[in-house]
Amino acid sequence: MRKFMPSLIFFSFLLLLWEYIVKAFQIDKFILPPPSAIFEALINSSLLLLEHSKYTALEAFIGFSLAVFAGMVLAMIISLITAVKKTLYPLVIVSQTVPIMAVAPLLIIWFGYGLLPKVMVVALVCFFPITVSLVEGLEKVDADVIRLLQAMGANKFQVFIKVQLPAALPSLFSGLKISATYSIMAAVIAEWLGASRGLGIYLTRSMHSFQTEQVFAVIIVISGLSLAFVALVEGAGRMLMPWYYKKHSVADQK
Repeated sequence: MRKFMPSLIFFSFLLLLWEYIVKAFQIDKFILPPPSAIFEALINSSLLLLEHSKYTALEAFIGFSLAVFAGMVLAMIISLITAVKKTLYPLVIVSQTVPIMAVAPLLIIWFGYGLLPKVMVVALVCFFPITVSLVEGLEKVDADVIRLLQAMGANKFQVFIKVQLPAALPSLFSGLKISATYSIMAAVIAEWLGASRGLGIYLTRSMHSFQTEQVFAVIIVISGLSLAFVALVEGAGRMLMPWYYKKHSVADQK
């Protein structure tokens, strides 16, 4: 907690400065509401925000889970089969040049306004960081260790399971954290393009009615959900890689 104190103090100072500037210069609330008005909107709309948050979180969780599964499977295949790497890996890279805002309307046309297109948008956004981080992590494994196991009679799959995958876990979880932050954002973007519920549609309605304090309240909730997703990934990482976090904890203390 102590290491976050400077950031908390600075953030509190910014909030106080923001409140003072808005009131001192009498800025209209629909242009820039003070933090006190945003906090009030957050409290007054808490039940409504919670209701919309459930749908956005569900879309993000399912899409993220699909991206984790597909990304890990593809990364493993790319690592094990050289021909697949030469064929598919460049296509994975090129796929990121297509803007998701251009793809999302097509998904809605093809699959309607239900849950599926939102989940697919989240999965497409989260898929790339997971795949690339795991592929790069698998390629960074010490070649001498691999040669040693091969000399002892281990086949390619055994080397992968016993050496490459455990060594690549830190890289994988770096990609998972990035994707976790993207997941909520992707769900909100998908809801902008067509939804009847969710934080994205609530944000759009607040914007169109010039309820700027509600817009800020939604932004806070979106940020909170993103942090919660990252915390879940961090917790999973600590469970699966205690040795990694212990090593870095010792290094930070030096």
